[in-house]
Amino acid sequence: MTDVVVDVILPCLDEAEALPWVLGRLPDGFRPIVVDNGSVDGSSSVARSLGAVVIAEPRRGFGAACHAGLSVAVAEVVCFCDCDASLDPRQLPRVAGRVLDGSADLVLGRRRPVTRGVWPLPARLANRELARRIRRRTGTRVHDLGPMRAARRADLLALGLADRRCGYALEMVVRAADAGWRVCEVEVDYLPRIGRSKVTGTLRGFRQAVQDMSAVLTR
Repeated sequence: MTDVVVDVILPCLDEAEALPWVLGRLPDGFRPIVVDNGSVDGSSSVARSLGAVVIAEPRRGFGAACHAGLSVAVAEVVCFCDCDASLDPRQLPRVAGRVLDGSADLVLGRRRPVTRGVWPLPARLANRELARRIRRRTGTRVHDLGPMRAARRADLLALGLADRRCGYALEMVVRAADAGWRVCEVEVDYLPRIGRSKVTGTLRGFRQAVQDMSAVLTR
């Protein structure tokens, strides 16, 4: 896979502390696109100093950052990965491999916590319920709305994803399933993040995520 260039979209909001670890573990052939979503801690400068492509997305929102990265990507296959060190970029080939070999259209990294306390019970239960609703809504056997994922860039753009906040990742799975895509999961490690979660770490963020995802499932 070292001869294949895969663009890795890394939505970033104040992740200067985590970026060296994340970017330093990207495998050969995987090119980082860091999308700065309004950081005030110098994340952009850190990412550039480490050789990443850096773009700015001033409109705040996880979906806005992800889609901005997708819009500038040029590789045939793209991956998405959180930028807080909770996911190991060395496992990206495991996720992208099924897309690269043509055996799947969308691959989700099913998170497996490496230590106790990595995934708080409320967040884990919410994710489990969300996965259940996805299965009921689409018939696709999904167990985790994992943020590490891979698909073909042109196919993703053709889905016409509209959410620009917390529902983006969910909308991707729902629309892919509705379009008849082959969706599968592979296991990836879930690690202690560096810094505070922008969603489950705040009451406002959690409420926004619930609202956005509920809206996607009722469309």
